[in-house]
Amino acid sequence: MSSKERLIIFDTTLRDGEQSPGASMTRDEKVRIAKALERLRVDVIEAGFPIASSGDFESVKAVAETIKDSTVCGLARALDKDIERAGEALKDANSGRIHTFIATSPIHMEKKLKLAPDQVLEQAVHAVCHARRYTDDVEFSPEDAGRSDIDFLCRVLEAVIKAGARTVNIPDTVGYALPHQFGNLIAQLRERIPNADQAVFSVHCHNDLGLAVANSLSAVRNGARQVECTINGLGERAGNAALEEIAMAVRTRQDLFECDTGLDTTRIVTCSRLVSGITGFAVQPNKAIVGANAFAHESGIHQDGVLKHRETYEIMRAEDVGWAENRMVLGKHSGRNALRARLGELGVTFASEEELNAAFSRFKDLADKKHEIFDQDLQALVTDATLDLANERVKLVSMKVCSETGETPRADLVLAVDGEEEPGTAIGGGPVDATFRAIESIVNSGTLLKLYSVNAITSGTDAQGEVTVRLEKAGQIVNGAGADTDIVIASAKAYINAINKILHPRTRSHPQIGDV
Repeated sequence: MSSKERLIIFDTTLRDGEQSPGASMTRDEKVRIAKALERLRVDVIEAGFPIASSGDFESVKAVAETIKDSTVCGLARALDKDIERAGEALKDANSGRIHTFIATSPIHMEKKLKLAPDQVLEQAVHAVCHARRYTDDVEFSPEDAGRSDIDFLCRVLEAVIKAGARTVNIPDTVGYALPHQFGNLIAQLRERIPNADQAVFSVHCHNDLGLAVANSLSAVRNGARQVECTINGLGERAGNAALEEIAMAVRTRQDLFECDTGLDTTRIVTCSRLVSGITGFAVQPNKAIVGANAFAHESGIHQDGVLKHRETYEIMRAEDVGWAENRMVLGKHSGRNALRARLGELGVTFASEEELNAAFSRFKDLADKKHEIFDQDLQALVTDATLDLANERVKLVSMKVCSETGETPRADLVLAVDGEEEPGTAIGGGPVDATFRAIESIVNSGTLLKLYSVNAITSGTDAQGEVTVRLEKAGQIVNGAGADTDIVIASAKAYINAINKILHPRTRSHPQIGDV
């Protein structure tokens, strides 16, 4: 990295990103994503909201115990019980941070908190002092700062910095700000607060008007040195500022920015795919940086220009963010070590030999079906293998599906439920519907299907299909994923994966408590 100032990347995929309806993650899934973020060299990982539930507490605790190179952060309202719970979850962190917040806008103070401004100020200072008992690294956020009175905002921020907040975060909680306005707010706060130089100014922008990245970059141009963002822009409502867009905008336009991140940007695409696979939120093809078409050129004029000189139509290199044309040249005769080595180059590691063996078994099966195996196929194999290892109460043993013109589709399958094989048969409106009904005839889960999504992992008629299924039961929302060259089998795998999560003891209700 150059002598420029460091732009701290604060990733909140595991906290705010998880608040997207349907994006709830298990503890093990959070740890997997946290490891990927650590390899990406994210500075701060906000792992969750420990007070929200016992499941969220355990997730933050597990991430704190696992991650060594990034700071692990827990969110807490400006309440003693929240802060104490966060402190407990983070006690084993190599580097831990407590992020506490309270609303400062007139509408929030009056309608939600029912507190006078002086009471809010007192509670904010108390919260920071209380959090300092657990860690020296305390961050404070005035919720809905974008609609707060600037004089009151200056009073609050000056007081919390004096109380020991190392980072003060200015959130555009409802995505209301415009870039010039938000950048000017940051500039005014840094100019008017006497002790502004004693804390890092951060921003957390929502995308309700499609301006989260633009607002964040405007803030950086005006002195903010931490950006709170998520992989793929995941988050409540319209989402948050996308990490990949922030990082590459700053990196690409070093002529305008006096800072840069310390990210290993070549890991961006891998992280994007992992988050998409676990949450079930597909990345749109024309999404900047990580979309399938982000570096594609169809126009003849563009193709000609790129062939003559890449910079004519590409402002960054695809390989700099992790896109590659590397094909897996290993075949069905290749060994485990060769597979491990290639996956290692892709940033994939195995927690145990059992995980490697499961991935290797799927690789062998796929090599029999598919002539060319791409890196994307390998990443899907690893996800598929890991999901099966985490939840094994229900397994697919065999299945037969009949679908023909003029006949009602029918599915016959056998599942192993807690080790006992059970047959199931059903008809449906299509082969997938019949398959899901046949599975339900055995497990009788009582769930509601909220989403069914299919995406091709690579190009070609022999491409693997990646299926996402979202199920809901009594407030629990889970995502199941499955991949196969046969889309009906992939659908069955995804549905069974979701069922296993419903049955898993660590499955928890969706965390819709609070926001920054």
